[in-house]
Amino acid sequence: MGKALFIGGTGTISTAVVKRLVNELGWDVWVLNRGNRSQVLPEGVHQILGDISDERAVLEKIGDMDFDCICEFIGFQLEQVERDVRLFEGRTRQYIYISSASAYHKPAAGYVITEGTSLANPYWQYSRDKIECEEYLMKKYRETGFPVTIVRPSHTYDERNIPVGVHGKNGFWQVIKRMQEEKPVIIQGDGSSLWTLTWNADFAIGYTGLMGNRHAIGEAFHITSDETLTWDQIYETIADALGVKLKAYHVATDFLRESGDRYGYDFTGSLLGDKSVSVVFDNSKLKRVVPDMRTTVRFDMGVRKVLDYVLSHPQECQQEDPEFDAWCDRVIDALESAKKAVL
Repeated sequence: MGKALFIGGTGTISTAVVKRLVNELGWDVWVLNRGNRSQVLPEGVHQILGDISDERAVLEKIGDMDFDCICEFIGFQLEQVERDVRLFEGRTRQYIYISSASAYHKPAAGYVITEGTSLANPYWQYSRDKIECEEYLMKKYRETGFPVTIVRPSHTYDERNIPVGVHGKNGFWQVIKRMQEEKPVIIQGDGSSLWTLTWNADFAIGYTGLMGNRHAIGEAFHITSDETLTWDQIYETIADALGVKLKAYHVATDFLRESGDRYGYDFTGSLLGDKSVSVVFDNSKLKRVVPDMRTTVRFDMGVRKVLDYVLSHPQECQQEDPEFDAWCDRVIDALESAKKAVL
């Protein structure tokens, strides 16, 4: 079918794309990374061990190869995409850049997001850096014809990661542990804001449909599920899969921001700049260009897949976080004391 080079290739999203290309679509796939998770790659993938930031070494390793598609999954800042243009301009028919749906305007002027929604996020540097990368790449497309396609994922998950809104530095597991122990679990806001979760293999259907697709050059697409849930529904679905009763404890995002700052929890970016804002994605542009696009894994199905893996891989996935656990208790105690003080 085609020849692709992945920069990265073993993350939550990119692993699913690589597997689909190799196992279902017959692409010739090359992966350039440091080899930290090589075991997840399917048989037949060609691996180039190296650091993409070392341009001279990369050029030596790829020699005179060219590619139908360069798939950039770990470009977060402007200098990284500038480097990619130097390395791959004239060597590829398409360069697909992974941006982020968090780049869409926050606060949103409307909750239905299309690719025409403006890009602006005053609360999260990560998102502003992605916007800067997009603007540079589209400028290169307009001025020199650099064959860029922009892809904006939203909250995409795989079998190793249970999506939650409020967690500590060690990830989701302490939230799950609190559920199992029947302790109250903090949910941002009143739990009614709308969110979209996408299984990584479903995302891969849309992404691979853009590869080698002339209608995708010079365009931006988000790729998400069509299923929309409130955050309360997300947590309730997780609790149902665990077989426990959810004890939701709703906390205003502003309170979480201020109380979390001293512990190094970036709730300004991750909540105010992302998860606290209701979003519903209109995927009609993607579906016009990729008629095969469909999502097949509802969240109630996906979360059971995740729990099967997480509960059977304790060493890999169950990283406890006593600091976050204690912080949750302090936040809840403080708010309960405040309630009593005004009664």
